[in-house]
This record gives sequence, C-alpha cells and structure tokens, in this order.
Amino acid sequence: MAQVSLKRFAWLSIAAAIVTISLKAVAWQLTGSVGLLSDAMESVVNLVAAIMALWMLTLAARPPDEEHAYGYSKAEYFASAFEGALIFVAALVIGVTAVDRLISPQPLERVGAGVIVSVVASAVNFGVAQVLFRAGRQHQSIALEADARHLMTDVWTSAGVVVGIIAVAFTGWERLDPVIALGVAANIVISGFQLMRRSALGLLDRALPEADRQAIAAVLARYEETGLEFHALRTRQAAGRSFVSLHVLVPGDWSVRRGHTLVEEIESELRRVVPRASILAHLEPLGEPASYQDQHLDR
Repeated sequence: MAQVSLKRFAWLSIAAAIVTISLKAVAWQLTGSVGLLSDAMESVVNLVAAIMALWMLTLAARPPDEEHAYGYSKAEYFASAFEGALIFVAALVIGVTAVDRLISPQPLERVGAGVIVSVVASAVNFGVAQVLFRAGRQHQSIALEADARHLMTDVWTSAGVVVGIIAVAFTGWERLDPVIALGVAANIVISGFQLMRRSALGLLDRALPEADRQAIAAVLARYEETGLEFHALRTRQAAGRSFVSLHVLVPGDWSVRRGHTLVEEIESELRRVVPRASILAHLEPLGEPASYQDQHLDR
C-alpha cells in the first residue's frame, strides 16, 4: 500500500510541475523578465525530475528476486542524483541568459500581472512540497524528499525573482533583473550539489542517521545489563530500507532454542525503533576466543 501511495505522490509532483511551467511561462511572456524565464526553466527541471522519480519509485517497489536479493530500494538514489544533475544544467542555461541580458538590458512589461501569476505558481509548489515532505519522511523516500526540497528551492527562487521584478519597476534599473537571475542560478547550484552528495553517500552504504544508531544502542544497552555482549554492529541505509547486522554473545551453555528466542526478541525490539529494518543477528558463545576474532568486515 505504501508503494502505491509513493507513486501517487510522484504523479502529484508531475501535475504540479506542468501547472507551474504553464503559469510561469505566461508570467515571462507578460513581463519579458529573464528572472521569470529562469524560474520557468527550473520548473521544467522539476517536471523531468518528477518523471524520473516516478520511474525509480516504480522500480524501487519491485520485490527482491534471485539477482537482487536485497531488493531495488537503492533505485531512489538515481532519481535524486539525476535531479541534482538537471539542476546544474538549468543553472547553466539561466546563467547564459542572464549574462546576455546584463549586456543588453530590456525593459519589463505588465509587471503586476506577471507577478500575480508567478505568486500563484509558487503557492502551488509550496503546497505540493509540504505534501511530499511528509510522505518522504513517513516512508523514508529520498526520491520524494529530494523532489520536495527542489520544489521549496523553486519557491524561494520565485520569491527572489518577484522581489527583483518589483525592485526594477520601482527603481527603473533594468540590470537588476538579470542580477537576480544569476543569484537564482547560484542558489539552485547549491541545491543540486546537496542532492548529488546525499545520493552518492547513499550509494556508498552510509550508516543509518545518528538518531537511529542511538536508538539501537539504547536497546542493546538494556540487554547488556543482563550480562550479554554485542559486537560487529553495522548499519546502512538503502533509501526507504534500513539494514542492521550484529553479533549476539550469550553464555556457552545455553541451548540453541534459548539463544534463538533471545535473538528473535532483540530483532523485534530493533525493528520497533528502526521501522522497515532488515536485521541479521549472528549468535556466538561468550568467552570463546573465536567469538572475538570475527568482528571486522574483512576477517
């Protein structure tokens, strides 16, 4: 059910991108503002990114198979990395257009109507971004969260453009419009870099967030008070799925059944604090030298 919901959110993002592109294109045609043109260009990036997110969310929802035993959840990182790359392309186009307008400034027309249309488009983006933020956090979807962050960047970008247009209308300084556009380009470059960095870290099997690691440590600490030990704890994040592995050391005279029952209890506790976690626990006897010689990844 959650996977179907994620695709629905991606469709919502696509619809919002189409609406905002149309509105911003109208605003640009009304005013001739290169700032509004840059804003519309970023919305085109939003549309392409939303389509990519839909594709990758569909792929990530596929169940594990023989060749992909850990599932397809990492496909979401490709969506966010792709979006980051598109942001860089949009920034380049915006920069080239803005420099040309700096050299040959042009007067703005029908500023009031253009500003109103741009504000309406920004309101659409803001509302959809909030919906995507909540869905992304609830389902731990980096694709939806990246889309939401990009939409919010679009909202702030639009706000800057509108301020620039109003300033041009009051001051008559036509070059202020392309200056604002260059600021827009710089701002979305930062956003693109952050998205690509996070995607790269995810593909490199970065550990779970600090809050999750602390929650895991708190669970294990309660069991350590009873004399048990743990080591070789490793965690990694794969978009909406988390992976945790550890060694559980119990008294050597315990039966296999008793040890297994305890491990099941620990895994259940860990899944409670880290939802959608895949947990692998290896049982070992306390005091046995071999139990302490296999803690490293390359043992």
